[in-house]
This record gives sequence, structure tokens and C-alpha cells, in this order.
Amino acid sequence: MGFVFNPGQQRAVSELLTTTARFCLMYGGSRSGKTALAVSCIIDRALIADGSRHLIVRRTAGAAVRAIVKDTFPKVWRLKFPDVTRPNYNSQLGCFVMPNGSEIWIGGLNDDNAVERILGNEYATIYINEASEVPFASFTLLRSRLAQVCTKRNGKQLAQKLYLDLNPTTIQHWTYKQFVLKTEPETGDKISDPDRYGFIQINPTDNLANLSDDYILDLKSLSSRARKRFYDGNFGSDDDAALWRREWIKIAPTGPDGKWPVEMRRIVVAIDPAASSKPGSDETGIVAAGLGVDNRGYILTDESGRYKPEEWAKKSVALYRSLDADRIVAEVNNGGDMVESMIRAVDNLIPYKAVHASRGKVTRAEPVAALYELGKISHCAELSELVDQMCAVTIDFNRADQGWSPDRVDALVWAVTDIFPNLTSTRKRANSNQIAAPSFSMV
Repeated sequence: MGFVFNPGQQRAVSELLTTTARFCLMYGGSRSGKTALAVSCIIDRALIADGSRHLIVRRTAGAAVRAIVKDTFPKVWRLKFPDVTRPNYNSQLGCFVMPNGSEIWIGGLNDDNAVERILGNEYATIYINEASEVPFASFTLLRSRLAQVCTKRNGKQLAQKLYLDLNPTTIQHWTYKQFVLKTEPETGDKISDPDRYGFIQINPTDNLANLSDDYILDLKSLSSRARKRFYDGNFGSDDDAALWRREWIKIAPTGPDGKWPVEMRRIVVAIDPAASSKPGSDETGIVAAGLGVDNRGYILTDESGRYKPEEWAKKSVALYRSLDADRIVAEVNNGGDMVESMIRAVDNLIPYKAVHASRGKVTRAEPVAALYELGKISHCAELSELVDQMCAVTIDFNRADQGWSPDRVDALVWAVTDIFPNLTSTRKRANSNQIAAPSFSMV
């Protein structure tokens, strides 16, 4: 059946899910069983309250369908009800219809039409899967739909619950502030009703019955940074020597047209291609940046990931087209002429520029980080994975010591450098260790 529930793990989570807390966070290491336990709980709640409605969301609809509809829900159903036919999934509506008329909706937050359809309902349960990828604004919006009043078969009212899970990122993430520190993420003020926010930590060691020894050994062998997140399941602190500080990274408000904060004068898509797409290899950084009519920089999106060459080429060209960008910029140290060949194979007319890394990563990144400190660059979305990587690159960063490559950051740096062509110009300073100010003026 794929997995079983560990009795101790199930008991601990059951205590959280049945607590009086209205909002419940499960965080911890990779493959610890958080999603399966949350889905199991939602199935139970749907079956004990006829006609109730429940929602499971992720950042993207595609990820929600792959993870929940095609994987976790069928496995949990077979485990709980091996002799009962699984409810049908209505792909047109985006929900499972239970035998008692209850509905479990599955959706993503990246599709405006889907979100509009989702928010047209009220729910007795909402579950945010992989909340590290979801901005605080979405949590605020979703909790406004936690409003369905329904009755259990015993005549008692079903308590409204909002569940979240994630592999923890850093103590700056809004889930840590909201659930662990009990503070408002945007203001830092103490929450007036802390008892309504509960959390529990679950790690791979709580789910050993479903994991191989090799997988556990692999988690233990990760770099200290990755092990802390994926094995120990702990929120991390940013390095004091990091080039970026989270307080410098601001999310710009949406513009009046529902798109960018301001009109973009120039948009570029930057690529830092990886040498391999095998599991455990570096990512290919794909970041789009824009220069606004206000002469400020905006990071529009981060589409980085592990891709084969033909995949990152297609994704980059598709992003170029969707953003109506001005050109694609790509680092060619690893791929040489192959990088341009892959882009040209997709679209031979794409404006393209090859860039060479003649200086070290930190040297290239320092002027860009300085712009963030000056408040000259904003992000147009949360981009949590990019931000985590930015805040992990230190002034003495050495890939050999760290065991990972900041490919998202590399792409970001190339993109910002291209929209500000004088960024790499330096002035002689009395102290050669100081960063030269960018040789351009900005409003």
C-alpha cells in the first residue's frame, strides 16, 4: 500500500488536529508523513459531517494534482478503507465527491480563475500543503473562507480548522513568526489570541516504517544547512556574514492593472545553466528581472530548477515570451556554445547575450546586494527559495566548503547586472575592501 502510519506519530498528530487550536502547523524534515496525516484527517472530517466542504491547496495547481490527487489521497484511502471504492475525482470542478455528499476540493494559488472558483466557497477545513512556498497574504485570504457551519452525525458542530505543513526554512518565514513566536508577521506585535495557533514537529525518524535505510543515511550526509532543514526539521537562522539581509528584501505591491507595480522599461531573463540534471546535481538558475519606469529594479519571477538542457531552454524561451522580455542572458562558463545552441533550437530569433564569469560569485554579487540594502530593488512575489539562497551566500562563500551552488542567486545577479549595465563599474576607494557604489543614479 506504499506506507503505514506509525502509532506514536499518529497519536501525536491526532492530539494536534483535535486540539482547540483553530490554526495548526505541522513542520519537520523531509518524508516525515505530514501530508498523509493531514489528508487522512480531512477524509475523516469529511465523512463525519454530511455535505461538508474541505479544501487542500498548494502554490500551483499542477503540484496539488500530482501530490494529492494522484499520490497521497489514493494511498491514504486504500490504507483506511481497503475494501471501499475510492471516491471519484471531478477534474472539471477540481474536487473529490464523497459518498455522503461532502466535497474535498484540490487547487493551486497560481491560477486566477481557479482561485476565484475556490474562494467562491466556504469550507469547514482548509489545508495548505508546502506552506513554505505560500505567501502570508494567501494565508490571510484563505482563512477568510474558513466559514462553513456544518454538523457531525452525532449532532455536534464540526470545528472549523486550517492546517498547514512545510519543511521549515528560516526563522524569518511567516509561519515561524505566526505559530512559534506567536507574533504578527507583518508588524511583530504579539498575537492577541495565541491559543488559537498550534504546532507540532514531525521528522523522518517518526516515519521510519515507510523509509529506506539508504534514504535516512542520505539525509544524514547532507550539508549542515540542508540537514538542518530536511533531517532535523528545524527552522534555521541566517548567517551573520550573509551578503543579503531579509529585511532588505521587500515585496512590491501589485499595480493597478493587477500585474507589475509599475510599467517595465526593460525585462531580461537570465540563465545560469547547470552542467547536469541528475538527482543531487546543481539547479539551473532562471530568473527574470525588470527595470521600472521609476528606475528601480524588480525581480519578476524565479523559475529555477533541475532541468535537462532542452527543458531549461524551452522554459526560458517560454518565460521570455510570456513576459514580453527584451532578451535572454546566459552564463556560458559551463556550456560554452552549447548554451546558445539550445536556445536557438527553440527560437532562432531570440535576442541573446552570453556572459562570462571572470570574477568570483561573491565579487559579482556584492554590488547587487548593495542595491538591496539601499532599497533600490524589490521582488514581485515571495520567491522563498531564491530568498533563502540569497541569505545563505556569505562574504567568504566557497562552494567546496558549502557543498552547494547558489544558482538562483547567480541568475539573479546576471539579470540585475544586465538591466543596470554600469553596475560592474567600480571606483577606486581608499579602502580596497569596500564595495564601490554603483555608477548610476536612481530615483
